[in-house]
Amino acid sequence: MGTKVASGLLFPRLEAKNIHGVEVSVPRSAGWTHVQFRRFAGCPICNLHLQSFVARHSEVVDAGIREVVIFHSSDDELLPYQGRFPFDVIGDPGKMLYRKYGVESSISALLAPRAFGASLRGNLKKDKPKLGGLPKGGIFGLPADFLVAPDGVVQAVHYGTHAYDQWTVDQLLELTRSLKAAA
Repeated sequence: MGTKVASGLLFPRLEAKNIHGVEVSVPRSAGWTHVQFRRFAGCPICNLHLQSFVARHSEVVDAGIREVVIFHSSDDELLPYQGRFPFDVIGDPGKMLYRKYGVESSISALLAPRAFGASLRGNLKKDKPKLGGLPKGGIFGLPADFLVAPDGVVQAVHYGTHAYDQWTVDQLLELTRSLKAAA
């Protein structure tokens, strides 16, 4: 497993293609970037979480934040579920980026009551992703959030302890506002 990323340090450069074949770079000088590590294509917990980012995308953009979301699934697996998201989605089926940024897996991903509740809510949604068996990258992935300033310095980090332990849109917006005000 790679070294965990820490606030105050330079974000290790990320160069990848999104699921539509477009180059994505982090950091970038044109604004702040929120990098999210999610679980797998079709994950009901991830879908529930990311639908809030889709619904409030204009607020995130207006705050000067670009979203980049990474899954441990292939582009072909991601396109049916995340292909219409208004932000960059990157497939990492070999989990190379997960290792590089210290994002881990744990059986505790699904054991926390909040994760179980989110899974239930996600599975009850009408527009939920339909899974065709177990995901190739496994079901025990943990989320992570990184907020990267335009100069490439990591301003905030959160490594989740279970599958539904991540920043909400409100938390991201408040965190960014407070960091910009302090700068």
